Amino acid sequence: MRIVSLLASATEMVAALGCTEQLVGRSHECDYPPEVQRLPALSRPVIDINTSSAGIDAQVRQLAGTRQRGNAAALQALSIYQIDVSRLQELQPDVILTQTQCEVCAVSERDVSEAVRQLTGLQPRIVSLAPYRLSDVWEDLRRVGAALGREAEAEALIASYQRRLEQLRQRCARLSAERGQPPRVAILEWLDPLMGSGNWTPELVACAGGEPVLSAGGQHAPWVSWDELRQADPEVLILSPCGFDVERTRQDASLLQQHPSWPTLRAVREGHVYLIDGNHYLNRSGPRLVESAELIALALWGERAEVPLPAEGWQPLG
Repeated sequence: MRIVSLLASATEMVAALGCTEQLVGRSHECDYPPEVQRLPALSRPVIDINTSSAGIDAQVRQLAGTRQRGNAAALQALSIYQIDVSRLQELQPDVILTQTQCEVCAVSERDVSEAVRQLTGLQPRIVSLAPYRLSDVWEDLRRVGAALGREAEAEALIASYQRRLEQLRQRCARLSAERGQPPRVAILEWLDPLMGSGNWTPELVACAGGEPVLSAGGQHAPWVSWDELRQADPEVLILSPCGFDVERTRQDASLLQQHPSWPTLRAVREGHVYLIDGNHYLNRSGPRLVESAELIALALWGERAEVPLPAEGWQPLG
C-alpha cells in the first residue's frame, strides 16, 4: 500500500501504527517522526507564513474576503495551500489522508478532491479526518487503522493513550483537591488578534487538573478581546499559537507584553505564563495530545505532576 499523508497528525498516526515505510509523500507540515522529512512534500502555502501573527491573519482574512465576493479572483483563492498534482500523479498513492476540521491549519479535503480530479488513471481512497473532541481523535485513529489494515494495532494504541490520560487525570485531581479548587487556565491559540482554545484542548486542561476558561470543548477556537481576557483573569496563561514552535511563540509574545492590559493579568503578575509548542503538541490532533496534556500539567503543578520534564516543547515565558 502506498500512502500519502497531507496532515501532520495523520502522519504521526501512520507511524504509530507501524506503517512509516508505506508513506510515499507528505505535506510541507509533516515533520514527525523525523524520518518522514526525507519524503517529497506535496503541498505548499500560498501565503507568507514567515511573518507575524497579525500578518498571517491579515492574509487569511484577505483570502476569505475574496472568496465571499464570489468574483473570478475567488476561483483562484479557494485554498491557502497548493498541492503538487504532477508529483502526486507520479507517486500513485492508494490512500490519501487529509482533514475537514480547518482549512486554515492544513490541506483540506476540498484541496485533495480537486487534486484527485486532475489525476489520470488513479482513484486513491481519500480518508478525511474531522476531530473536535478527544473521542473524535481516537475515532480518527480507528479509521486510519482500518484503511491501513491495522485495526488491532489502532485499538491497542487508543487503549494505551486513554490509560495514560486517566492516570494523569487521577494524579492531578488529587493535587487540585489539595489546593481546594482547580487553577483557572486560559490557552491562547493565536496572539494577534487573540484567539482562545477550543476543540479537544479544554479536555486536555481538565485532564491536567485545571479549569479551562475562554474555551468550549468540541467547538472551534473563539476570537477573544482583551476585555474578555481581563475579565477571565486566568491564574495560568499558556501561549500556544497554531503552527508555531516555542521560539516563534516567544517572538510574538512580545506583542502581548506591549499591551497596557498585560501587566494587570493575574497570571502575569504571579509569573504563571508558559509557552507550549502549538505546532507539535496542542494543535496537532494525533498521538502527542497525551504529551500535550502532560505539558499543561507541568505548567500547572511543576514536578508534583510526576511527568517527565521535556527537553523541548515547553518553557516558562520568564
